[in-house]
Order: sequence, then C-alpha cells, then structure tokens
Amino acid sequence: MLNIEHLYKSYGRTAILDDLNLSIATGQIYGLLGANGAGKTTTINVLCNLLKADSGIVQVNGQAVSEKTKYWIGVAPQETLVYRSLTCAENLGFFASLYGLRGKEKTRQVRYCLEAVGLADWAASLAETLSGGMQRRLSLAIALVHQPKLLILDEPTTGLDVEARYELWNLIRQLKNQGITILLTTHLLDEAERLCDRIGILKQGRLLAEGTLTELRQWVPAHEVVTVQTTQSEAAIARATELGFVHRRYGGDLAFWLPQSLELKEIVALFETIPLTSIARQPVRLEHIYLEVTHTSHVHA
Repeated sequence: MLNIEHLYKSYGRTAILDDLNLSIATGQIYGLLGANGAGKTTTINVLCNLLKADSGIVQVNGQAVSEKTKYWIGVAPQETLVYRSLTCAENLGFFASLYGLRGKEKTRQVRYCLEAVGLADWAASLAETLSGGMQRRLSLAIALVHQPKLLILDEPTTGLDVEARYELWNLIRQLKNQGITILLTTHLLDEAERLCDRIGILKQGRLLAEGTLTELRQWVPAHEVVTVQTTQSEAAIARATELGFVHRRYGGDLAFWLPQSLELKEIVALFETIPLTSIARQPVRLEHIYLEVTHTSHVHA
C-alpha cells in the first residue's frame, strides 16, 4: 500500500529525512516511532503531497504521490480536527463535501462513519459538548469519510485518559479488521506494542531499525530484564559482568539483561554479597528495544 525508497528532504544543510526506506502492506498497522524532530511529521507531509521531497520514491497504492493520491489518504492529526460549533454530522458533511461527496452518497457515508466510531447517537450534538475522547473519535471519522486506502494517525491518543485510550485502541483494531492500512505515529511505546504489526524506529531522519516486535527483540538478546536498587551500583555491575550479564541504566535505574529466566531467590543468591533494596523482573519490552536502538549510532540491517 505504501512504498518509500531513498527519500531525502533537507532544509539548508540540515537533513530532515536521510535515505528513508519503508513499506507498509495492505491491511497492516505500521508504527513509526521517534523523538520530536526525528522526521515523522515531515514524512507525513511528503505522503500527503504537502511537501516536496528533494529526491526518492514515494508511492501510495502503486502510484507516485500526487494530487490524485491525496484522495486515497485520510489523516487524523495530533491536534483534534473538528469545528467545535458544528454538530458531529455537520462536521462530517463539511469534509465529505470537500472530497466531492454529494447527495445520497454523502448522507450514507456520514451515517456510516458516525456508526463506525460509535457516535451515531451524537450525530446532532455540537462537537464542543463532546469529551476529549469523543472529539478524537470524531476526528477519526472525518479522516475516514472519503473511504481512504491509507489512514494516518498522528499521536492518536495523546492527552486521553486511560479509558478513552483503550476505547480508541479497540476502534483502531476494528478498522484494521476491515482491511484499512494504518500508519501510526506515537510516543506511547505500549500503544505501538499492542497495536502494530510492524514498527520502525526513526532518528534524525534515518530508519535505524524496523520489523515485527519479535524481529526487533534481537536488539536486546535477553530472556528478561531485571531492575535493581542498591547502594553499591559499581559492585553490582562488576558482579553482573562476572556472570556475563549486560547492564544498562534506564532513567537512572540499574538493569541487567538475563540470558535465561531465573527465580527471584536465584537472582538474590547471585548477588548475595551486595545489598539489594529491590528487584523487579519483566520481559523484554519495546521500551528496552527503543532505547537500545536510539543509543546505537549505526543503521541496523
């Protein structure tokens, strides 16, 4: 559905996208991760034909990006895209008209999209009366109103409470089950972990790693990660090195990569000469992978 090859974009001497390559198959959810300034927004603007790349190939549904392909793409931006003084139905009707929908087709599509995002009962409600989560769902309905082939969700759950976030996650899964291809940008790594078929990690305009979560786990070759608190960090690191454990610091926490699963009492026994005030065990998560990738300078093949 989406194919990007050797995409370059710079402003002056600053490279924003540096030989970006990625592809998304039809019906997949692809998560594009990266810090602010990594190039996510620039990538979206190029896809939507709002920004011209310096060089490279960008194709949507087999066609080079153009005015035509803009109609194949739906975008739900990070800032909720609704007119607060219009009703839900009026919002959808306005955007449907922009895409050339008229008459019965427009009415049918407005009704369908409201039902798809669970807002059919609020069709006559002003957008300003909706909760933040409902406004985000309305923004998603707007992105779907012209039946796009590729849906771009830019930080879709930013600022939502936990319940609203779970509701939106469920909606995104439903859209995927309907065969819609989705490009998702997010800072919430658990969101990418739960929703995405494939994940790409972007830094300074370069895709450092990409693949399924299983494929990306090769970056952290451990069975589990153990985080400890101790007043003798250097001694703990020395002991871990003797045992062949890799150590990392995550936000100031000291962690060790264990090549096999150990019982808690076994871990304590290995560090018996070192006072440990707490131990926490967890499987390798996307956050561990992300930190490893973004702190590695070379591009992973």
